[in-house]
Amino acid sequence: MQKNFGEFGGQYVSELLVPVLQELEESFARAIADKEFNKKLEDYLKDYAGRPTPLYFAENLSKRFGLRIYLKREDLLHTGAHKINNTIGQALLAKYMNKKRIIAETGAGQHGVASATAAALFGLECVVYMGKVDAERQALNVYRMKLLGSEVKIVESGSQTLKDAVNEALRDYATNFKDTHYILGSALGPYPYPSIVKHFQSVIGVEAEKQILEKEGKLPDYLLACVGGGSNAIGLFSAFLKHKNVKMIGVEAGGLGLSTKKHAARISGDGKKGVLHGTLTYLLQDNFGQVRETHSISAGLDYPAIGPEHANLHDSKRAKYVSIDDNEALAAFYSLSKDEGIIPALESAHAIAYLPKLAKIAQKDSVVIVNLSGRGDKDVDRISKLEQNEAENL
Repeated sequence: MQKNFGEFGGQYVSELLVPVLQELEESFARAIADKEFNKKLEDYLKDYAGRPTPLYFAENLSKRFGLRIYLKREDLLHTGAHKINNTIGQALLAKYMNKKRIIAETGAGQHGVASATAAALFGLECVVYMGKVDAERQALNVYRMKLLGSEVKIVESGSQTLKDAVNEALRDYATNFKDTHYILGSALGPYPYPSIVKHFQSVIGVEAEKQILEKEGKLPDYLLACVGGGSNAIGLFSAFLKHKNVKMIGVEAGGLGLSTKKHAARISGDGKKGVLHGTLTYLLQDNFGQVRETHSISAGLDYPAIGPEHANLHDSKRAKYVSIDDNEALAAFYSLSKDEGIIPALESAHAIAYLPKLAKIAQKDSVVIVNLSGRGDKDVDRISKLEQNEAENL
């Protein structure tokens, strides 16, 4: 496992958490070397979560943009997003460590729902922390978590979004680590979490590599994925890192525009190197070095830092990071729904929204894999209300 990705990563935590994270590192290393653990994980991902997910050739999108566009259909998984890959893996790890309770943070609610689902499946107590702003815009997912038997603790401090939910989850973990495992939802946080999450999400890239070779007889020219913390993107990218000719593009949330500072573009915007939630990475800061509030129409991308491996992929020029604003993401949400009959999560819509820009610089018929990280059921009610408000203001 990598403790650092170039200069990024590390373990910037209180002394209290150092032995806890060391235990986690050692337990994880034993678990992934254990044939029985891996067989259980494989079986649950196949028979419960619904893997492998299809690699779908989007014919209508392809014709529109002059590219050969494939969608990796993580939206078809149980609970509606890629998050279940990681939560099943980490819940099994919690059982392996004899923990009785799990905690999680969530922004868009998908990781919270996936954590609550895994907790119900394995008979674990579960508490999910969620910012008040996110809870209001993702009320359906709050209800789903409660329906699954989990407690949802609403966080009213700070910006009341994902950053603040992580803060509260880390406080809980530091207090209750003896019987509690923290299922961190993205490829960030202190070591070993970025490596753990990458491991459990790498199934996306492993499948996609095999599937594209079967369908096209060659590797893709481009990979596209939205990037909040970065778990779905690193899951797709991981299998292709060794293939130097495969170009990787991570799409950040441009919010109301980079010039407004109301965005979540850490690399493609004005982020600087700094430490947040136990890891050194790129994050949005004010003139005094304090963490800046972010904005995105998508709750899952509304986070001020990016996973440390993504920071290193940017600095090493192995991957490119771009931004898509709220209006562009919303247009792509409608476009994919009408063109392919697939309603994407607003997070995933950011990746779809980069396709017309990619078409201007890519060669005709370039093969592109877009990671469709989640489905848009959770966003439909909110978007319908936005439409209603716009109509009333005309």
